[in-house]
Amino acid sequence: MKLSRRQFIGSSSSVVIVAGMKAQGKVFGANDRVRIATVGFNGRGGSHIKGFLELSDQGVEVAGLCDVDANVLEKGGKQVAQASGRAPKLFQDVRDLCASKEIDAVTTATPNHWHSLIAILGMQGGKDVYVEKPMSHNVWEGRQVVAAAKKYGRICQHGTQSRSNPRLIRDLKLINSGFIGQIVESRGYVYKNGNRGSIGRGNPGPVPTNLDWNLWQGPAQEKPFYVKALGSGGKKQAGMWVPYDWHYNWEYGNGEIGNQGVHQMDIACWGHNRGMPIRVHSAGGRFGMDDDGMTPNTQATTFAYADGSIVTFEVRNLGSFQEMDGGDSGNSFFGTKGFYVVGKGFFTYKQGKMTEREAIPVPADAVAEGDGNPFKRFVDACRSRKQSDAPMSVEDAHVACAHCHLGNIAYRVGRSLEFDPKTEKFKEADSNKYLSRNYRKGFEVPQLA
Repeated sequence: MKLSRRQFIGSSSSVVIVAGMKAQGKVFGANDRVRIATVGFNGRGGSHIKGFLELSDQGVEVAGLCDVDANVLEKGGKQVAQASGRAPKLFQDVRDLCASKEIDAVTTATPNHWHSLIAILGMQGGKDVYVEKPMSHNVWEGRQVVAAAKKYGRICQHGTQSRSNPRLIRDLKLINSGFIGQIVESRGYVYKNGNRGSIGRGNPGPVPTNLDWNLWQGPAQEKPFYVKALGSGGKKQAGMWVPYDWHYNWEYGNGEIGNQGVHQMDIACWGHNRGMPIRVHSAGGRFGMDDDGMTPNTQATTFAYADGSIVTFEVRNLGSFQEMDGGDSGNSFFGTKGFYVVGKGFFTYKQGKMTEREAIPVPADAVAEGDGNPFKRFVDACRSRKQSDAPMSVEDAHVACAHCHLGNIAYRVGRSLEFDPKTEKFKEADSNKYLSRNYRKGFEVPQLA
């Protein structure tokens, strides 16, 4: 069953429209019900739904769902109704959801190419927004999201959950205060290889009847639907880029640096605390995989800042020994008085004995701050109307995501690039075309800055 725009799944007897008394954009009181809708939940979005359902005793209601896959949407509606006792309103087109007066806040976990447009449409519709990482598909989009939050006075929370981690809140605050001296290098890495193997090869094929391929593509340029064979027989087929491998297509995703990598990039930017870089270099390739993936599975990127400090970032989906670095993703910070490794703590250098290290105890008054639940923090910020009650500012989210995009651009052009943090453009004019994209009619990201 393929739904047209403005049509709901199910009959009127099975879909309960939860109407509230609040006007659109009203400031919430401590006891007001916050009606939330999740867009795109055939993956990470399911965690959004679960997280907000768990806050039902705190006045949170999963009042709406939106997905371009009719089967996913129908199944999600039934699950929410069973879990909460209230059937959510179902939307196929997010533009209808963002215009609805029956929703207070929107969360989205769609593919990356939709993130900024959904965030802006939601805020234009008077809704607060929880947008999954990365907040943008390109640098220009991210700046428009920042402008939208300011213009419309809405809360916009980025889905990098480390910002809600009490231990990291404590430790990164110490780093930013000079606890281990001036930070001269910050390092992030991603070695994930669990489901990062070959994605195979595909060819144009029929669109499943349950999927609105036009809406799925949204702001991206129109392309045929691709299918790939499952197994050696070739009789069973599945979507080439749907539901996950879009990460490795430049049209929809941002590669591993913008997938898992954006979490570690955000931590690196948080601790390095220098804003945008002035130079970026990135090199690597897609090795060991004979497939249609476009993005690198091996990538080393260096960002340089006005004061000479650097951030280094490494992607290697072919894997690594966990004991080499302490896990399949992580961060470390090197200061003039010591260094910090996420999950291991602070250490000092020993003069003349650089192979030895000594732990630096955390000050007793450096109490961990904040609530570790990012969904609760979002609701709290919606009620208080203070962006500071969210885990991070919209500007900080933009900076972290922009680093991922800048690294990818330097990789794609194959040379070092100089970047102007004020104009957010490259000095090499031919590289600026990668800072934005051409949008399909009806799915344009509006220029607000």
